[in-house]
Amino acid sequence: MDGVRRGWSQCLLGGAVFAVCMAGTTLPTPLYNLYQQKFDFSELMVTVVYAVYAFGVIGMLLLAGNASDAVGRRPVLLCGLGFAAVSAVLFLCATGLGWLYAGRLLSGLSAGLFTGAATAYVIDLAPHGSGSRATLVATAANMGGLGCGPLLAGLLAQYAPWPLYLPFAVHLVLVACSAAVLLRLPETVGERRSLRTVRPQRPGLPAQVRPVFGPAAIAAFVGFALFGVFTAVSPAFLEHSLDVHSRALSGLVVALAFFASTAGQLAVGAIGLGRSLTVGCAALLGGLALLAGALRWDLLVLVVLSAIVGGAGQGISFRGALSAVTRASPDHQRAAVISMLFVVAYVGISVPVIGTGVLADRIGLEGAGLVFIACMAVLVLGAVLYLLRRPAPART
Repeated sequence: MDGVRRGWSQCLLGGAVFAVCMAGTTLPTPLYNLYQQKFDFSELMVTVVYAVYAFGVIGMLLLAGNASDAVGRRPVLLCGLGFAAVSAVLFLCATGLGWLYAGRLLSGLSAGLFTGAATAYVIDLAPHGSGSRATLVATAANMGGLGCGPLLAGLLAQYAPWPLYLPFAVHLVLVACSAAVLLRLPETVGERRSLRTVRPQRPGLPAQVRPVFGPAAIAAFVGFALFGVFTAVSPAFLEHSLDVHSRALSGLVVALAFFASTAGQLAVGAIGLGRSLTVGCAALLGGLALLAGALRWDLLVLVVLSAIVGGAGQGISFRGALSAVTRASPDHQRAAVISMLFVVAYVGISVPVIGTGVLADRIGLEGAGLVFIACMAVLVLGAVLYLLRRPAPART
């Protein structure tokens, strides 16, 4: 019993470290309008700054997504915390747009190291036979951390001094505490190899993973695309179209999407893993429809509902996707396979965001949002039809 309790304690501490790192990646979200006023750049540049982060994630996942399988989880995660700390320092020192690019790129490198390695680490730390619940801890830490970032920054920017500095100073302190916690947790990779054995990942998967990876990747792409556009452009929409100037409220609306994702993950137990991808995609479609209504009629309540419904759909579908590929992966390739799933997800979080920014400069933010929603709706419908015709096998 003591061993089980110790295992869960370590698992939760690993999840807390994961959440702190991911919170730093969304910390600037409610601050972009302040940066626009300070450095005088367009809405397109906001989406590019945001997408630079996603490209950093993708690059790191491909270059070193499997590094923790070789050198161990802790060294990789400590390196990720180092990138997060340097990113915060760059935002603290920012005097122009180039500093924001550099800070977001390093934040992406940090997240790229964490997404696969920290998910695998949290699952490794859990007691034996607790894979499903450990996966929930990992995905909840990921999405919960992403939600805490804009909420923390929004509250500090609204009610505390130095809105462009204090959020990053607080995050630096949290990163330092996380490093201290990580140094006290055990390493879970038994047979470690030299860093020189790590090679960039080629787009490929073990044969036993391929049958479940297709539908999992579709759900991940659409869910993260919705999050990407919501995070990058919703603060500007709230301010310019709905006349909402509260940084706290702007951060809360974005945070709701991520917290709803965590709630959706909790609901998977009642829904069942076998149906989670289909149900999650259906909820994503509902979230897109609500967001279209919000853009068309300029209603804050529909923005909030779209965050909740779309976020829940993302959580349901993504937990099902991650559980399916994790169970199908060989132990020595688990982090690599998880990293490939996140590569697909972060393609979804970057390419549609840039496309929306380009369109926003030509047809306005609302028109660009409606075009994005139409494209994502087609993908979601295609995913649902695919899953209904060829449901992914999933063991409860």
